[in-house]
Amino acid sequence: MAIFKRNSGSSGESPREADQEYGKTEYQTGEASVVAPDGTVHHADHSHLHRGLKSRHITMIAIGGAIGTGLIIGTGAALAKAGPGSILISYTLVGLLVYIVMCGLGEMAAWLPHASGFAGYATRFVDPALGFALGYTYWFKYIIITPNQLTAAALVIQYWRSPDEINPGVFIAIFLVTIIAINYFGVRFFGEFEFWLSSIKVIVIVGLIILSFVLVLGGGPNHDRTGFRYYNDPGAFKPYIAKGDAGKFLGFWSSMITAVFAYLGTELVGVTVGEAQNPRKTIPRAIKLTFYRILFFYCLSVFFLSMLVPYNSKDLAFANKAGTKASASPFVVAIKIAGIKKLDAILNGCILIFTFSASNSDLYIASRTIYGLAEQGHAPRILAWTDKRGVPVVALGVSSLFALLAFMNVTDDSKVVFGYFVNLVTIFGLLTWISILVTHIYFIKARRAQGITNDQMPYVAPFGITGSYIGLFFCCLIALTKNFNVFTYDKSYGNFDYKNFITGYLGIPLYLIMIFGFKAYHRTKGVRPGEADFYTGKDEIDREEEAFLAHKAATQKQNSGNWFYRTFVAWLF
Repeated sequence: MAIFKRNSGSSGESPREADQEYGKTEYQTGEASVVAPDGTVHHADHSHLHRGLKSRHITMIAIGGAIGTGLIIGTGAALAKAGPGSILISYTLVGLLVYIVMCGLGEMAAWLPHASGFAGYATRFVDPALGFALGYTYWFKYIIITPNQLTAAALVIQYWRSPDEINPGVFIAIFLVTIIAINYFGVRFFGEFEFWLSSIKVIVIVGLIILSFVLVLGGGPNHDRTGFRYYNDPGAFKPYIAKGDAGKFLGFWSSMITAVFAYLGTELVGVTVGEAQNPRKTIPRAIKLTFYRILFFYCLSVFFLSMLVPYNSKDLAFANKAGTKASASPFVVAIKIAGIKKLDAILNGCILIFTFSASNSDLYIASRTIYGLAEQGHAPRILAWTDKRGVPVVALGVSSLFALLAFMNVTDDSKVVFGYFVNLVTIFGLLTWISILVTHIYFIKARRAQGITNDQMPYVAPFGITGSYIGLFFCCLIALTKNFNVFTYDKSYGNFDYKNFITGYLGIPLYLIMIFGFKAYHRTKGVRPGEADFYTGKDEIDREEEAFLAHKAATQKQNSGNWFYRTFVAWLF
């Protein structure tokens, strides 16, 4: 193992002198790795990721993963289908469910921030078969979502240029080359790029929340103070499929499922732990603040939106047929109802940034997921090769090839097939949450069996094992009822939708086949609590963290602005 050492001058030198000497490459880990002037540990064995993601990168990526078109557009379909009361309750409850998942993930990631991510935790603490299945289902999800997001970005541009003027394939090609380049230039460049894109996301959502608040109070051109008017007329809960209370419940449950898919992607912080600087501090911080971000960005925006647009609005019905363009956003509907003009073009540009950022981060997650699988021996070893900047180039190249599926959407016939393909893999997001919660339950049982107390943990999930059990129950329930509408059909809604049923649920047997197929082939056994491996690789991560903290102590400069940022701004950004 490489040993961190510092070849400075005399022991009595000042921090500034130490910093000057350090800048000349004095902090070293031995022949295999070296600490760069920014505190990042660089490995020379072409098998390690470099820890180049700073605290602000991690926190912004955490926010960016939670804010997407599911919030700014998807809430419209949920509102039209279920009513304002349903979406307010469902987005709040699912937000709590997401927080439970993130806390469980945070406890494991803070103890062992390993590059293999949560698939590696499943391998260590549950069963290698679960780690195999989880890793591949998560990879499947992102190699399909990436081309889907590229297609969405091309569709957004149709707001300004119709397909007859410029073929959407042109924009798909431009976006694809751009995101590959961003990912290829290294994790620091990627982190900086995503930091600013996520900052724009935050500004847009905060702006929409403030605008919605003003409109609710009658500050729009029409000066209509809506309040809770639409909760009374047409009502807080809209019946869906059935009539009466049963229909209202089905409407509410449909909004629960919509909310789940709006939140999917929040867990991607668990993939960044292998490239995070000082991960035992930055990861728990990002996890703990997830609750406040969910409360602020999702619950508050949905709360105001529910007071601005009635679920039976003709504009809202039109929006639900508008795809991914600005006119599909319920916030644009609220703007139109209030009498504000020309704001939809600005919002369309913001949505373009949302979709581009999503495709960029999705490709990053895909490449790091297959890298983690290769590192565990679950994929060809060549996929774990990294260049001198710590970029898994082969893994990035393989994941990028699947992004070419976006060109299927250029022709109308292929769009139908691709739509079924996307529906097939969206269940993998829920299966990921289920796997994380199962792993956390095993993790707690194992550390208790081995005498690792809460005091020894860098971070402990506030709801403990009980919270994970409750979260696991609801995740399984939602996964099984994801496409419940195919079971509740009647003549007015058409015949049994077998295509939606197959593509909506095929992910579950595929996931189970991978688990039991792997167990049968490799004859693996579940990990016993007393035998779970808590320490392999931990010493290397400890030394990387020590080197980073030593660098930070030698170079840190206090200024009056830090206190203001930490106290009033950092919780949000």
